[in-house]
Amino acid sequence: MRRNPVGAFTAALAAAIMVLAGLVGQVAAGGAASAAESYTWRNVQIGGGGFVPSIVFNQSQANLIYARTDIGGVYRWNQAAGSWTPLLDSIGWTNWGWMGAASVATDPVDPNRVYVAAGMYTNSWDPNNGAILRSTNKGDSWTATALPFKLGGNMPGRGMGERLAVDPNQDGVLYLGAPSGNGLWKSTDYGATWAKVTSFPNPGTYKQDPSDSSGYLSDNQGVVWVTFDKRTGSSGSATKTIYVGVADPQNTVYRTTDGGSTWQRVAGQPTGYLAHKGVLDTTNGYLYIATSDKGGPYDGSKGQVWRYTTATGAWTEISPIPASSGDNYYGYSGLTVDRQHPGTLMVTGYSSWWPDTMIWRSTDSGATWTRVWDWSSYPNRTFRYTMDVSSVPWLTFGANPQPPEVTPKLGWMTEGLEIDPFNSARMMYGTGATIYGTTNLTDWDAGKQIAIKPMVKGLEETAVNDLISPPSGDAHLLSALGDIGGFRHTDLDAIPSMMYTQPNLTTTTSLDYAETNPGWMVRVGNVDKSASPNVNRIGFSTDGGANWWQGNEPSGVTGGGTVAAAADGGRFVWSPDGTGVYYSVGFGNSWTASSGIPSGARVASDRVNPKKFYGFSGGRFYVSTDGGATFTATAATGLPSSGRFKAVAGHEGDIWLAGGSGSTYGLWHSTDSGATFTKLSSVQEADNVGFGKAATGKTYPALYVIAKIGGVRGIFRSDDSGATWVRINDDAHQWGNIGAAITGDPRVYGRVYVATNGRGIIYGDRTTG
Repeated sequence: MRRNPVGAFTAALAAAIMVLAGLVGQVAAGGAASAAESYTWRNVQIGGGGFVPSIVFNQSQANLIYARTDIGGVYRWNQAAGSWTPLLDSIGWTNWGWMGAASVATDPVDPNRVYVAAGMYTNSWDPNNGAILRSTNKGDSWTATALPFKLGGNMPGRGMGERLAVDPNQDGVLYLGAPSGNGLWKSTDYGATWAKVTSFPNPGTYKQDPSDSSGYLSDNQGVVWVTFDKRTGSSGSATKTIYVGVADPQNTVYRTTDGGSTWQRVAGQPTGYLAHKGVLDTTNGYLYIATSDKGGPYDGSKGQVWRYTTATGAWTEISPIPASSGDNYYGYSGLTVDRQHPGTLMVTGYSSWWPDTMIWRSTDSGATWTRVWDWSSYPNRTFRYTMDVSSVPWLTFGANPQPPEVTPKLGWMTEGLEIDPFNSARMMYGTGATIYGTTNLTDWDAGKQIAIKPMVKGLEETAVNDLISPPSGDAHLLSALGDIGGFRHTDLDAIPSMMYTQPNLTTTTSLDYAETNPGWMVRVGNVDKSASPNVNRIGFSTDGGANWWQGNEPSGVTGGGTVAAAADGGRFVWSPDGTGVYYSVGFGNSWTASSGIPSGARVASDRVNPKKFYGFSGGRFYVSTDGGATFTATAATGLPSSGRFKAVAGHEGDIWLAGGSGSTYGLWHSTDSGATFTKLSSVQEADNVGFGKAATGKTYPALYVIAKIGGVRGIFRSDDSGATWVRINDDAHQWGNIGAAITGDPRVYGRVYVATNGRGIIYGDRTTG
């Protein structure tokens, strides 16, 4: 992928990301475009599934709400439908990192304007710099201004904020707090151009782990929030007093009183903690900060909450449970003020994982607090809430905990919590798996229970590792997902009742079915053995994934890797992380090491011959004809150093391989079990390949690729074994990084399932003849 140029920053406007009409062309072998075809794209319904660091309410227009995710873009609330609308699906392969939302800002003067600070990683994992995405129609379309540095929507500290803020008096002025020591930045033209605020004295010092050589934990978390004091400006005149939070435990709050010309450390501030949030109550003249000893969102063992009186400069600790108490084992982060009743505020103990997250409420500016749950007599608790997850039933995680834990949990990583500025009864908060909310929040103050439910409809944030679509059975699709394992999808448009639970893998990395006996399935993945020592990393099913049991695993396994089922289900070949390739006769009761194939090789089965398996590693292709016992490298040359491959159902020895980089990048085809491969000249790049039902009058399956063909990046289908290709997505439907998995449906011609890295599972159906 191309890296954005870094140099003297003139902030020239980057290429616009526009939501375009769905014109899709057919590309022949020579690359010429011809007839068009249209697809309808939907999410396979899961309901959340990932971390929502922040929820942002517009302060001047009711029901205008945005949610930012760490890897799945930004969403806008649809009040009439009670659902979220994705806004960044137009981000393509080249700038996939812009699906990471480091911050979002909604304009309080002109609600049509909204901004996203986009970028996923500040280290080498994301090859591109960040950008400011700008919209004048509430996110329906965007233009982008490239930045001379990276942003980290999925980096440590991503729950702090908001880093991006609009001046409530002069909305052409914006500030951006940058990570990685890049300081504070300012725009005076609605985000079109940016300049560094050279007078700002502190770019941050805090690094979660300075020794981390990957750059992920060792990045300086930087300048983390910006808060304007609206009282110090007037309409059309820039705000004079601005507070800025910095990831520096000794100097965490700064202020300007002259519109940013000069900055000072706020005197008397607490030390030893990072201010995750800074929220201003302009009615009472208080700045509140919620702090933690760590940057989050996973860590944090101590924290404090403080109130700063802006008129006098006095600091008052108002921690619900002070850091000096042995009962404080978490940091504070989620922080909100009721704009209808400014003396009312709420705060979360975001890093309390046990027995549950913490949420407090105060109606006297923090002088006293009540908690959403309290201890009665250990291990029992009393609750100021009820919880109904029937709309997303898997949020129980199939758990059966003992008191004091309950299921479903209130959440974890609860860094974003907001009271609706127009409706004191509505509150939303993000967790590591969903958005929860209530519409009777004020009942809390009357001693009644508030009703908490998922408010996540339409927001899909899973990272997808693998997909299979068997030729028969109740489920057209089974998924392998990060963090929540995966599901058997019997209805693509309904949220499944439960993820796989036997075994309960935190992340599923690979799954397969027996082609001629498709009810027999296998899946592998990752599990925290320290927490679940008796859970193995492999499971089997003989009823199409409705029920599973765990198999044994060979010694040395550290992760799921890839797995393959023989065509008849009589054998399985597993290439787990941490050890070599193994095969099992039967359902994993015992495993025998395969020979002739390197550790870490990607494995797959022939879809006709039950004794034939394949492997690929380091540019070499391997074949076994004895059920995985021995593999032999074929003589095939010119293959990429890395890639993904699949064998075609009904055609022994028929294999397609996609992958590579640079000049060795593309799509290869073999019809002789990998002895030789032919590279398709029409495909410039390819990252994955899958198969679906053949077109009418055809016998060879439809091919689907994530590729660059005819100079265009997209999702393509071929009905003639790769001779010609049709692009089936359009520029409005790209979803960032979609390379992990793709498969057609063997029962529905034209249907394709696409894995995304943070936007869940997308499926497409033809909408033309």
